[in-house]
Amino acid sequence: MKLYTNELSKNEVDQLFIEYGKYTKITADIVDKKIVIGCVLHADAEPLLLESGSITENIWGGGINFETKVIDTTAVFNLRPSLNNPSMEIIDSERRSKFIELVSKFLKELWTT
Repeated sequence: MKLYTNELSKNEVDQLFIEYGKYTKITADIVDKKIVIGCVLHADAEPLLLESGSITENIWGGGINFETKVIDTTAVFNLRPSLNNPSMEIIDSERRSKFIELVSKFLKELWTT
């Protein structure tokens, strides 16, 4: 599990595939634009993000399938009725779009191969 604040290089993306296989979980701060890749549980990444200045309401979970290049926005961590998200899926389209755009930006090298 590692916190990233910048786009990953092709080598870093390749190493993620080697380390995690075809799928890995991602927890992201969709406002401060930083992500944690490779957590066992999405909640495991929250302390790293909080220590780096994130606030809980901006942190959301999902994952990436390195083979199909599909980003998902589903995580038990996303169950937050207090933020109008009573589902594991990120329901709010703006939050969901921000999550997908952020992961796409950080892992853009995945789509260049």
